[in-house]
Amino acid sequence: MNKDPFEEELESLKADVTHFSEQLKEVAADVIAEGFSKFPVFVAHRHEVKLGEVIFDRESYNRTWTFNATILEELVEKKVILEYKRENFEKAFKNPRKYACIFWVTPDGASFVFIPYRKKKQEGEVS
Repeated sequence: MNKDPFEEELESLKADVTHFSEQLKEVAADVIAEGFSKFPVFVAHRHEVKLGEVIFDRESYNRTWTFNATILEELVEKKVILEYKRENFEKAFKNPRKYACIFWVTPDGASFVFIPYRKKKQEGEVS
């Protein structure tokens, strides 16, 4: 039985978020701790996107998705999120210590998804 192409894409995104989980969580924590924003966002894409700064290039890491780091404020400034929808976005935003907020950009469109960070491995646990 063939998987839905959307499901396959989502699975590959989840796999890459899991792969970079510790680093993404650390970047989000730094963004908050340094007072840049309470709303860190990662842009996942396969082609050039002019949002945020590249933190993991898919080709350098042999992964499916490139990740950029940005913040809600930049998304509002660049009209990715319209000002009048900002409050709704803030209310929907999940705990950035537990979830990566991903702005997922594909040729078919873009959407926001929240993917939980991988739990830290316990001592003796095999990856």
